[in-house]
Amino acid sequence: MSTSTLDLAPRDHSARGAGSNADAWTPPAPGYTAAGQALTRAAQPGYFDWLTHIRPAAGCTRPIRLTGTLDTIEATTGRLLDSRHTDQLPDAVIYKACGNRRSTVCPSCAHTYQRDAYQILRAGLIGGKGVPATVARHPAAFVTLTAPSFGAVHTRHVRNHTCRDRNRCTCRPDPCHARRDTGLCPHNTPAVCWTRHEPGDPQLGQPLCLDCYDHDHHVVWNLFSGELWHRTKQDAERRLAKLCKARGIPFHEITTGNRVRRIPPVRLAHGKAAEMQRRGAVHFHALIRLDGIDPGDPTRIVPPPSGIGIGDLVDALHAATGIDFTTPQHPDQRDGWPIGWGEQIDIRPISLTGTGEVTDSMVAGYLAKYATKSTEITGHNSMRITTDTIDQHADPDGDHIARLIDACWDLGRPTHTPQSLAERPVRHPEPGERRPFDTPWDCPECGTRTRYAACPRCVADRQASLDTKRHSTPNPTTPYARLRRWAHMLGFGGHFLTKARRYSVTFRLLRETRIEFRRAEPETAGVTVRTVDHLDETILIVGTLTFAGVGWHTTGDALLANSAAAQARERQAIGREELAHEASQSLPVALNAA
Repeated sequence: MSTSTLDLAPRDHSARGAGSNADAWTPPAPGYTAAGQALTRAAQPGYFDWLTHIRPAAGCTRPIRLTGTLDTIEATTGRLLDSRHTDQLPDAVIYKACGNRRSTVCPSCAHTYQRDAYQILRAGLIGGKGVPATVARHPAAFVTLTAPSFGAVHTRHVRNHTCRDRNRCTCRPDPCHARRDTGLCPHNTPAVCWTRHEPGDPQLGQPLCLDCYDHDHHVVWNLFSGELWHRTKQDAERRLAKLCKARGIPFHEITTGNRVRRIPPVRLAHGKAAEMQRRGAVHFHALIRLDGIDPGDPTRIVPPPSGIGIGDLVDALHAATGIDFTTPQHPDQRDGWPIGWGEQIDIRPISLTGTGEVTDSMVAGYLAKYATKSTEITGHNSMRITTDTIDQHADPDGDHIARLIDACWDLGRPTHTPQSLAERPVRHPEPGERRPFDTPWDCPECGTRTRYAACPRCVADRQASLDTKRHSTPNPTTPYARLRRWAHMLGFGGHFLTKARRYSVTFRLLRETRIEFRRAEPETAGVTVRTVDHLDETILIVGTLTFAGVGWHTTGDALLANSAAAQARERQAIGREELAHEASQSLPVALNAA
């Protein structure tokens, strides 16, 4: 053991350490900070070429870096005209936006996703983007379905709103849980709360008693909420089909091979967004449109029969929300859990004139906003949880979110084994008894003499043959196994934005339309906008690219790229405002001329 004899008495010095004998502190290099790195990049001769190169992913928080070769091939003959490696490009890579939909991960890509979602949802109500304009005459409703109660939680309830924006509500709320009987729950916790919670109160969504709250039922409901939605929509379609039959509206006959099927003359198309509540339960907002069926071409979108209207659609949806079912049995719940909707159900007709209480633009923007969100409102935001990280998030005696994650992990355990290997008793040999490992044996297949329980040579040969076969994932023996996979989502494993096949267009179509527009865009300032997969009649550019990493090389590069992207978005927003202003000015002139 050695001790230091340095003098640590404070003196007049400029050292970085506590002792007077520490090394003299030297200022950091210019590239030490983000501003210094940005200045270093901007001072390089190829700075503007670098800005042009990163333009496709400039606003992305964590772009994908790709490396490889770009071959220019003549499409008619297949002759190689040119071959270029990404080493010749700035930073020796190609930057591609990550395309993540979550605003907490990448705000820029999430903003693009949100705008695409708005166009997709609105096109299903008024037409456009390849959807016929006749859908504007179809009955449509805006549906909100919530989860049932799994225990009393702190809430903020306002009877009569006087504010204009519910997201920034300043109305005086009612007391949370006001009761004359201020008794205690079975766990000696007060079952009353007289607090008038503010919108940002962290207590909102938290159970009044953590032990009384049914966390198991909560996560199971999240897991089966997609199945509940499917059954609800199916039941509404069946009720509409019975109504058509009762009113004498004929069914259509469709011939498939030698089989003739009779199908109802109506069907439902939907666009749905899931929203996570503060308590960690999902509820759904859906745009449901009533369509007819063309027997000659079932893929066409046609108006419904004249005998079915918006009132019939609303009544069928109200009746269908009463559907429920019971989940399969589980070792912890032999009879399963009941799955059904909560009491807060709202169904409103959608006005396509822009003057009603619920308009097409309003509901499309409402759903598109929630398409980029996840579990942030609950205070939990993590990636997929594994056995190595479960201890950091789950706690059976912790807070509300920790108990939900623990319930997911516990209910999603393998149920085909009665006891885990770590909990099984270990048999120790008796005094004088030889251990099984000490007894050698000869393998009957290859003749190898070994002391292991399995022949190592046969195991290696068998594993080598398995590695060459295609992997097939067997179906889980229990549906609850998915709870562990989606523990970071509190059991909800569905998409936050879904739509029916015939409701509207796809995200892929919008992305391809943007690519085609950029290809046909005229030259601006002598720069032609082209993509890597640019294709014309004679020349084809084929990229053989591999993954090189994620993110910018330095913080300074991210600062410059994001600043350039922010300026581009600001110019685009100003351009849109100017176009909208010109359109509003030209409309009165056209009306006066008429």
